[in-house]
Amino acid sequence: MSTTATLSRQDAATANESRRGASQLRLHWLGVALLLGVNVFLLARLGVLWHDASTHNADALARQRIARTAANAAAEPLRGVDAKVAKSTDDADRFYKDRLPIVQSQIVAELGDLAKKNNVRLARVTYSPAVVLAGTANQLTEEKIDASLSGDYRPLVQFINALERDKTFFVIDGVTLTGQQTGLVNLRLGLTTYLRGGELAAGDAADNAMGNATPPGGAQ
Repeated sequence: MSTTATLSRQDAATANESRRGASQLRLHWLGVALLLGVNVFLLARLGVLWHDASTHNADALARQRIARTAANAAAEPLRGVDAKVAKSTDDADRFYKDRLPIVQSQIVAELGDLAKKNNVRLARVTYSPAVVLAGTANQLTEEKIDASLSGDYRPLVQFINALERDKTFFVIDGVTLTGQQTGLVNLRLGLTTYLRGGELAAGDAADNAMGNATPPGGAQ
């Protein structure tokens, strides 16, 4: 009897130990599974953060490239600006010297010469000077010219074309037909040019008075 009781107690102890071992094993595997789950979560989170960082860096690089391209485009007109300014100054000085007369008599003579070459009559020319760009190194006097012309249609067209191509700088402000008789066309021509130096020469008062009548070579 006592042997049987002893065996029963041993079996019960063995069963309890087995159950405790099984419980500990289950806890062990549960812990392993939990750690694996945490590791998977952390790896997934790390992957998301890495992707976001890569995308952010790509966007930042793209913005930097755009900003650099815009800066280069903005700076392009300024490259070599010193040389460009020097060339522009030389071109302006050459224009003043080669294409702008000094005294009004040069304008009178040039108009008369063009009229003679193109068989056109300058009936009357008036000049209205006005100083512009006063007090500067390139002070100018603006000359408004009002001319009455007559001649055949073709010579008049040739005269106007010659004015536009002339070495002396002329700006044609307007052309008005004032009449036509016996094949002759009468025109009124408005012009603008400039005298360099800004002041009329001493003899220009007489030139102006003469110019308000008929310039040399104007009558045909």
